[in-house]
Amino acid sequence: MDISAQLTQEFGLKPEHVQNVLNLLDEGNTIPFIARYRKEMTGAIDDQVLRNLNDRYEYLKNLEKRKEEVAKAITEQEKMTEEIQAAIDAAQTMTEIEDVYRPFKQKKKTRASVAAEKGLKPLADFILEQAGEPYAEAEKYIDEEKGVKNAGEAIAGAKDIIAEVVSDNAELRKKLRGLLEKHGEMQVKLVKDDDRGTYAMYADYAELIPEIKNHRILAINRGEKEDCLKAKIYFDPDIAKRVCVSKYLRHRKQAECATLIEEAASDGYDRLIEPSVQREVRALLTDRAGEQAIKMFEVNLRPLLLQPPVKGKVTLGLDPGYRTGCKVAVVDETGKVLDTSVIYPVPPKNDIEGSKKIVKYLVQKHNVDIISIGNGTASKETEIFVAELLKEVERNVSYAVVNEAGASVYSASPLAVEEFPDYDLTLRSAISIARRLQDPLSELIKIDPKSIGVGQYQHDMDKKRLDGVLGGVLEDCVNSVGVDLNTASVSLLKYVAGLNAGIAKNIVAYREENGKFKSRSQLLKVSKLGAKAYEQCAGFLRITDGKNIMDNTAVHPESYEKAEKLLALFGYSDDDVRARKLNELPSKVKEFGEDKAAEYCGLDRATMNDIISELVKPGRDIRDSLPARQLRKDIMGIEDLAVGMEVDGVVRNVIDFGAFVDIGVHQDGLVHISEITDKYIRHPSDVLKVGQAVKAVIISLDKGKQRIGLSLKQVKKQAN
Repeated sequence: MDISAQLTQEFGLKPEHVQNVLNLLDEGNTIPFIARYRKEMTGAIDDQVLRNLNDRYEYLKNLEKRKEEVAKAITEQEKMTEEIQAAIDAAQTMTEIEDVYRPFKQKKKTRASVAAEKGLKPLADFILEQAGEPYAEAEKYIDEEKGVKNAGEAIAGAKDIIAEVVSDNAELRKKLRGLLEKHGEMQVKLVKDDDRGTYAMYADYAELIPEIKNHRILAINRGEKEDCLKAKIYFDPDIAKRVCVSKYLRHRKQAECATLIEEAASDGYDRLIEPSVQREVRALLTDRAGEQAIKMFEVNLRPLLLQPPVKGKVTLGLDPGYRTGCKVAVVDETGKVLDTSVIYPVPPKNDIEGSKKIVKYLVQKHNVDIISIGNGTASKETEIFVAELLKEVERNVSYAVVNEAGASVYSASPLAVEEFPDYDLTLRSAISIARRLQDPLSELIKIDPKSIGVGQYQHDMDKKRLDGVLGGVLEDCVNSVGVDLNTASVSLLKYVAGLNAGIAKNIVAYREENGKFKSRSQLLKVSKLGAKAYEQCAGFLRITDGKNIMDNTAVHPESYEKAEKLLALFGYSDDDVRARKLNELPSKVKEFGEDKAAEYCGLDRATMNDIISELVKPGRDIRDSLPARQLRKDIMGIEDLAVGMEVDGVVRNVIDFGAFVDIGVHQDGLVHISEITDKYIRHPSDVLKVGQAVKAVIISLDKGKQRIGLSLKQVKKQAN
């Protein structure tokens, strides 16, 4: 297989761009580096396409490797033929290559292998060839010493061999798998249910395989794992057996042979093929559903990590709780802890006045600008308390409820202990809640993505695959934003392209020993950070007050001289960059001619335009262009809601069948996919993403069960 040509066809890209990407990957370049700094070689393919291409590249390389292993194993058995080699070459998946190899594998003791040891293989071949009277031929194989007492036993053994031959036919197995995928039916029975009735809808459930949704596959799998459900794929066995028989029954001139072949094929399907193909199709469905779930996790995680930071605000974090109280932490604009406390504004103590006194004191003492409330236990009561408190505070203070998912995981982690050895884990949670409002990326990066709460069935996924995809999201987000080299933690630095946890620790150690970095080139003095790592990471690390203004941009050091040449061409200096006096540079370049300017500076056009964007706004944060977080000063409860009311909300989680939206009443509302838009969409993620502000109409309300049904598409209709 020509892998490059295959990828070119699958991804619809130019052949030279695909080959360049493969070469860059093979040379050890990271995806963020390739996406940002090798656009001229890749046709400016974005990082997500690059990751998909890389995943497929790895699969195809492994497939080619397996093909070579299988071909070698069959050749060593001296059984290789042109037909087998052609089948190996034609295999498109790992399953297909394993089907080809199946007849040649060393098998455990089977009925067929026992029959073969008795010398019955020639009789099986005789029957398959329909060469004559099978029972008369079987008389020749009676051998008391080999355990063949009569012709009937010889025929039975031959049928066992034929059943395995049928089962091992790669072409037949592929056809049967296809039939199960296209025409099979998932049948589910309820064995038991939990107290919440989680699996009630599957009490007597059946759905065609092509129509079943991915999230239902995962729900059924989990139900089986919990011994609540029993599931199977049903396909008409008579049709399947006719397919098996037709592969071997060429004519019916020899009726007895034909009957024996039919019986053996039927046995082979029931005993060997059907259970195996069932498992393969279930595995295929699970893999497909798992990939979709991982994709959704990826889609949800990216905007969550890239939420706009609330910069320059002294923040008071509240980690709500009942019996143990509400933990309080005040952090300054940089996230440094200024103060901590514990208040008890909710049951059982209900010390509202005492709690107000403490919070008012902290607000006044530290000039608090904003309060960050975790959305966990007692969040609703704490939010009511804060909303009432702010009416009594002279200072202009607002609040926001943040998703505290993962805060408790972080607070008990070795990293949290290392960061805050003098605080207990409850106060660490309050610190994290405050900081994740100030800079979501820097704080959430410390937490296992599976604990952040924006996925479905994440604990049922293939761990290695999930970790790989989510690690890629973390890497892309960190590198797209950029990292302050002089303040970044190890947790953040380890996701910078070209770095790992070890080198990240070395960077921090160098910084602590030698003071702030003055230039990017100092990185080459860090232990174990060599030329290749420097090439990959340098452009993503920022120095806000360094000697060279370009160190505070995404301009790569390899392009500094070319960038200087560009500035000089249009009469600008580094001082103009510092003073942000380059607003007219883009128009001057266009007037001069982009291609002409790029050629003069030794740059390609895409890289030149990236450099111009960075020089115009050095130190820019891409997150600043995103919609700002909604801040509140008052609260609404579910009892204040009514069907038909229009509310503002923020998308909390996007799933296969809709989206959960935070409308400020502690309980998220559900927008079913049918209520998102009047237009056809394949998936809710086509139009919605985590953190997106939306307007919704309440279309159903069950206050007892705390269920809120929302519609986005009815907002416009209601307005009309």
